[in-house]
Formats: sequence, structure tokens, C-alpha cells
Amino acid sequence: MPYKEKTAWLSLFAIVVTYGPYFTIILQGSFPKRPMPDFRQLALFGMFAVAQMVILGVGHLYNFLNAPEEARIPADERDRDIHRRSLTAAYSVLIFSMIVVGVVMPFYYQGWTIINSTLFAIIASEIVHYSVVIFCYRRQS
Repeated sequence: MPYKEKTAWLSLFAIVVTYGPYFTIILQGSFPKRPMPDFRQLALFGMFAVAQMVILGVGHLYNFLNAPEEARIPADERDRDIHRRSLTAAYSVLIFSMIVVGVVMPFYYQGWTIINSTLFAIIASEIVHYSVVIFCYRRQS
């Protein structure tokens, strides 16, 4: 498995493990509706963001220590093509989502609903990005 595919799997895993529970908690309505700023919800998001960084840090260190020479290989033409395809797909998802969040939602929602929708749009685009990377590497192997 190429090193860049390993890092894509690691990033996808970290996103699903951390932000899956975050959005589950938010969708269940565990937090009472409070006026902005709601620092409890911000602290919850911060905890999950730090957990993602820890998972990524430990995972990258593990991958680097197991294959240091593979981690130093520069990106070739195939890697750059896969990167370009994945960013194109992720950017499309992000732009569409931001249009919905920034143009449509302010007429109907406010506060944490818009903030969480924005976070979800960013995370959805990252999931698309890493999924396309994994798909392209799997297809070529």
C-alpha cells in the first residue's frame, strides 16, 4: 500500500472516529438551546478536534517509523494526478455546501445550526477528498 494511501486511510479514520460522535451528539439534541456564544458546545468541538489531532499525530509517527524511506519519496505524476482529482471533487462538495450554508440557511436558521452546518460541510468535503484518494489508489493496484 503506498504511503500516501496509508495517510489517506488514517485521515479518513480520524475524521469518522472523532466527528461522527460529535455530530451524533449534536443531532440528538443533548445540548439545550442557548444564546450565542455557547462555550459548552465550543468546548465539545474542541475536545473532538484535539482527539483528531492526537490520532493523526500518533498515526503519522507510527507510519513514519515503520517506513521512513517510503515517507520521504517525492510525489510522482500519478500521485499529483490523484491529488488533483481528489481536490477537484472535494472543492465541488465544499462550494455547493457553502452556497447552501451561506446563502440559503441564514434566512431560516441562526447560531450553532449554521456553525455546525458549516463544520459538517468542511468535514464532508474532507471525507470526499480522502475517499477519492483511496479509491484512485485502490483502482490502480
